[in-house]
Amino acid sequence: MPRMIEVVIDSVRVSLTNQQRIVILREVDAERYLPIWIGPYEAEAITIALQDIEVARPQTHDLMKNVLTSLNARLVRVEVVSLKDDVFYGNLVIDVDGKILEVDSRPSDALAMAVRAHVPIFASRDVMETAGILPEQDLQSHEVSNPTPRKPDWTKPGEEESSDRLSVYEDFLQNINLDSLNKPSDDEPNESPREPDEPGV
Repeated sequence: MPRMIEVVIDSVRVSLTNQQRIVILREVDAERYLPIWIGPYEAEAITIALQDIEVARPQTHDLMKNVLTSLNARLVRVEVVSLKDDVFYGNLVIDVDGKILEVDSRPSDALAMAVRAHVPIFASRDVMETAGILPEQDLQSHEVSNPTPRKPDWTKPGEEESSDRLSVYEDFLQNINLDSLNKPSDDEPNESPREPDEPGV
């Protein structure tokens, strides 16, 4: 297992410019944040669980949790393990009769499971160093529009860093105010999300 850093879900936001959803993970022992684009349905699933909203019938992630319980399996933790070609990859870590299994998962689904099972969330140190952002950074600068503090792992030796690397964050990061992450915001969705094209996570 790569070196992991514990994080928590700080907030789920919606971009004012394109209405796409983003989940903000915050490092437990430091003021560093990891923004991950997610689909509208996964954003809704995470928000429902965070706000303890009761639903008439189990949603997909509730069903997954119930299946694990029925099989005497236990979700131990969820992980954001890597970032490749602007796509985040995650894991569900499951205990089945004392045997630990790692199940490939989109981070958005893993987070929706984590908030339902009340288990820890971890991100690999490499992911945090590559895509994490700090409050004191100038969010209007090009460096934050391209939140890569060093040459990313997928860049070939000698290859110049592309100006649009991780550009999916550009619109959001230019408008986010990290000082307000723990405060209610006008740009947070007040109703069920619409259905824009879902970005990959």
